Parts: sequence; structure tokens; C-alpha cells
Amino acid sequence: MSVEIAAISNSLPAFLSQNSYLQIAVLVDEQTSKHCLPLIQAYLPKSFIKIQIKSGENNKHLATCEKVWEAMTKANMDRHGLLINLGGGVIGDLGGFCASTYKRGIDFIQIPTTLLAQVDASVGGKLGVDFQGLKNHIGVFNLPKTVLIDPTFIQTLPASQKLSGYAEIIKHCLIRDAEKWEQISHTDFSEVDFSSLIEHSVEIKKAVVAEDPTEKGLRKILNWGHTLGHAVETFLLDQGKRKILHGEAIAVGMIMEAFVAFQRGLISEQELGDIEIYLFETYGKVELKASEIPAIIALTLQDKKNKGGEVRFSLLTGIGDCGYDIPVSKSEMKKAIEYYIG
Repeated sequence: MSVEIAAISNSLPAFLSQNSYLQIAVLVDEQTSKHCLPLIQAYLPKSFIKIQIKSGENNKHLATCEKVWEAMTKANMDRHGLLINLGGGVIGDLGGFCASTYKRGIDFIQIPTTLLAQVDASVGGKLGVDFQGLKNHIGVFNLPKTVLIDPTFIQTLPASQKLSGYAEIIKHCLIRDAEKWEQISHTDFSEVDFSSLIEHSVEIKKAVVAEDPTEKGLRKILNWGHTLGHAVETFLLDQGKRKILHGEAIAVGMIMEAFVAFQRGLISEQELGDIEIYLFETYGKVELKASEIPAIIALTLQDKKNKGGEVRFSLLTGIGDCGYDIPVSKSEMKKAIEYYIG
């Protein structure tokens, strides 16, 4: 898996000079069209095709894919073209899926412009869209030709988007690097050195994905915090002002799932406390009601780690270690959500 962390002014021209594409399309949303496309336009052929979609998770569905496929079809793109996905996780997931299925697959590259996409979504070849309100329900595994990460893109982000991406950095430390967790857990968010942490997170994800590309085993640890986190995110997605960003949901999920691990004796009360304190200090608290617990638990039944009707979690087995394929009961989930609420 090719990932390059460098100035886009060097990495993109180098990639394009080594690969001769007759047609290049760039997928953007209204934000990356305004703030990021001008930073790469000089390195693209004048005849490039711009395809713009609406930003946001609520636009990550098959109807948006149809618009992308339609734009590529109208431009007479053949199987030798390239799609450049310029944006955050939604652009990367949806664009990669569209490229992988257009004419049975054309080349694509990821240029992630959000912190979340740089440290997580763009690396590893997981592609797809939401379906009937369920996150990433339709998709494929397919690696991009390359991922070009330029940390300067995150200077264009509001603080909320940086916070969202930081949750995945915290997750990588907690499942794989106790020493780095110790370091960041004593660092205020305002003082975080993102450039070094981006590289650290990418190396962790690359190593795990290399060992298990299609998530048959070890790669499931990257989903720690996501079983209940995704359920909360999906539940709140259509609730107007209550909607939260992916990383905010994963912060919620990490507290809940750390509690499950504590209840099972996999981590100590001290470790649970350290995780909880840092996440609450950094992210605050998402307001959930006890009456909403059954609906949140019901959404975990669609989690992609499940097997034979069992909801299977990845759970911390200590700071810096994580197990996977662990069946968790509805009563354990209920207690974990009540713990977060209370």
C-alpha cells in the first residue's frame, strides 16, 4: 500500500509524471472545491474533469454515486482514466467506491484533506456508502494507486474537524501504542503536534492492514470504539442539531466500550478512568436519553463484525492491546450506555 506524506506540490506532479493518464477527473465537494482544488489545479492537465457533490455524511449514498458515474459517462471516461478523490472521508469512501465499480474499475488516488481522512479513512482501501441509514453498508475493499497526504491541508479545517480526526489518533494509540497514549493523554488538544501524529497513525494502520487486508481478523481492532460509536452516530444522523461528527461519535464509543472491557476485567478501573477523563475533557459529553438506548442497541445488529446473529466487539485487553471477535450481550451494551449517560 503506497502512502506518501509530503507537500502535494511535490508528490502529485511526481505521481502524474510516472503514470500517463489520458483522462483525469477530480471529485470534490463545495468545501474542497473552494479551499483545496486551487492548491492542486496547477499540477493537473487543463482538460481535467471536475465532479462536485454535496458534502456531509447524509449525502454518502447510492444516489450521489449515480451522479458521479453519470458525470464520468458524459465525459466519455474509459477504463484508462484516473479519479482523484480530493476531500475528507465521505469523498474518499464514495469516490473510491465509484471508481472501483465504474466500467468494473478504474484507477483512483486519495488526496485526503481532513485530519480524519489523513489518519484513518484514506488508508487501507475500505470503500463504500451508507444504505438506508446504515453506515458503510454497501462497499468493497480496493486499494488506491496511492494516498498523497499533505499535513498543510488541515490548516484549512475548523477546530471541530480537527477534533473529529483526533479521535482516531487517540484510538490508534490506545489499541497499539501505550507509550504514545501516555504522552498524548497529558497533552492539551490545543498543543497537539499533528504532523508527527499523522505519521504515527498512518504507520499503525498500514501495519495492521498489511497483515489483514480484508478484515478477516486482526484488522477488526481498528474498529475499537466503533460498534457503539457508529450506532450513536447513525441514531443521531437524522436528528437535526443533535447530529455529531464521526470522531465525536467514536469518542463516545471509546468510553462505552472501555467500560465493557472494565466490566469484563480486561482493563483496570484506573485505565478506564484515564480514558474517560481525557475523552470527556477533550470532547465534552453528547446528550443521550435512557429512552433512546433500545434504538441505539438495535443499530449494533448491523455492525459488519457480527457473526451468526452475535454482536461482536473489539475490546481493549490493556492499554496498547486489543482483542477482537468478542461477543457482547445487549445487557452489557445497555449498562455501558447507561454508564456514559450517568
